[in-house]
Amino acid sequence: MLRRHELVGHRRDMTPNPRQSLLLEEVRARGSVSVEALSDQFGVTLQTVRRDVKLLQDAGLLARFHGGVRLPSSTIENIAYRQRQQLNQTAKQRIARTVAKAVPNDCSLILNIGTTTEAIARELMRHTGLRVITNNLNVAAILSDNPECEVIVAGGVVRTRDRGIVGEVTIDFIKQFKVDIGLIGISGIEADGSLRDFDYREVNVARAIIEHSREVWLAADHSKFNRPAMVELARLAQIDMLFTDATPPEPFPALLAEAGVQSVISEH
Repeated sequence: MLRRHELVGHRRDMTPNPRQSLLLEEVRARGSVSVEALSDQFGVTLQTVRRDVKLLQDAGLLARFHGGVRLPSSTIENIAYRQRQQLNQTAKQRIARTVAKAVPNDCSLILNIGTTTEAIARELMRHTGLRVITNNLNVAAILSDNPECEVIVAGGVVRTRDRGIVGEVTIDFIKQFKVDIGLIGISGIEADGSLRDFDYREVNVARAIIEHSREVWLAADHSKFNRPAMVELARLAQIDMLFTDATPPEPFPALLAEAGVQSVISEH
C-alpha cells in the first residue's frame, strides 16, 4: 500500500492528455465553469468530463464544487514541471517566437527558470553573437547547440525537478554581470500589481536578474494573470516589457499603463 506522501507524489506526476490540457486552459481563462458547459464545448459526455475533472483534481490542477470546477487556490505550491511543460504549450510557443523577434543579434541576456524561457531558448537558435547567462540547465542544453551563442551557466544548487539552479552562490554569480536584457518567467501576476512565485530561492535569483539587467522583459501566458503565489518577486513598475498571448484581463491594462510597461501580444 502506498503511504500518503507517496500517493500525493504519484498524483502530482500526472501529465494531462490534449483534451485535458484544453479543459485546463478553459478553466484558467474563465476562472470557473460548469461541467455541462465543458461537455458542450468539447463535444464529450458528462461522464467523460467528470472523469477528466476527477483526474485533474487528484493531481492538484483543479478544484471541484457542486456542478462545476475552478482553479485550486493554493498559494504555496507550483504545478509539477512535467505538467507545466504540457500546459498552454501553443501560447508559450507564440510568446517565444514574439520574444525572439524582439531580441537583437549581438546582445547579452539572462534567462531564468521556467518552461516559457525554455521555449524562448529554442526560438533563439538562429540568432548570432549572443552571450547568454542562465540558471536553467535546460536552457543551457538547448542553446549550447547554437555555435553562434556563448552560454554561461550559473553555479549553485540544482533542483532535480526542473534543473533550475538556485541559492546564494547563484545570486553572487549573477551579480557579477550587467546584461542588455533580463528575460524572466513568473508563476502569477496579482491584481495588486505584484509578480509572484512559489520558491523563495528562485525568487531571490530573479530579483538579482532584475537588478543586473538594463531592460527586464517578462514572458507570461494568459493563465498567469490573477494566479496566486506565496512569494512576491517584484512589482510591475520594475518591468520594461510584457510578452503575453492575449489581452490581459481587468484591471491589468490600467495597471500596466500606470507602471509604464509596454505590452506585446503575440500573433496567432
